[in-house]
Amino acid sequence: QEQLMESGGGSVQAGGSLRLACAVSGFVASSYCMAWFRQVPGKEREGVALRYSGSSISQYADSVKGRFTISRDNTKNIVYLEMGSLQPEDTATYYCAARRTWACGDDWYSGGVYNHWGQGTQVTVST
Repeated sequence: QEQLMESGGGSVQAGGSLRLACAVSGFVASSYCMAWFRQVPGKEREGVALRYSGSSISQYADSVKGRFTISRDNTKNIVYLEMGSLQPEDTATYYCAARRTWACGDDWYSGGVYNHWGQGTQVTVST
């Protein structure tokens, strides 16, 4: 059974850091386009970061570029999101998502193109 399970969320003060993890089971993460999204109540889900399948190529939303880093541990089948210089506007539920396509970059920020989702992990950044 294909599953994604996020962990690592929590509460942190502005300027702090967190590392989120997405444990993948039922498929090989490196063969899929793996992405992180976030959502706050009343707003659309926002694509945050993308890791291309079979590659170290990554893409980021402008809002997190230079502060967040997506990585993948192929031995553990886990995808990470390292978040630094966190700000209150980063407060959201963060989701891991996956899809299998050769065109990882196409519409990567659109949640509708992903087939697999985790349950989410809450990140709260206070001033």
